[in-house]
Amino acid sequence: MKKFLIPIMIVAIIIALYEQVNAEKNVYVMVVAIVVFMYGMMQLSAKTPSKNQDKEDENV
Repeated sequence: MKKFLIPIMIVAIIIALYEQVNAEKNVYVMVVAIVVFMYGMMQLSAKTPSKNQDKEDENV
């Protein structure tokens, strides 16, 4: 899944930067690129364990 998300996120960033440089900015393309990037970041960070996981386990 990670191999699939990272290239899509890179393409979304490139599209967003390209749209920002244009004289006529398309807001919808920018919003879609940002949403795709944020969704990819959410999926990648969901697999990262919490720093406080050990403390939470001791409290139970």
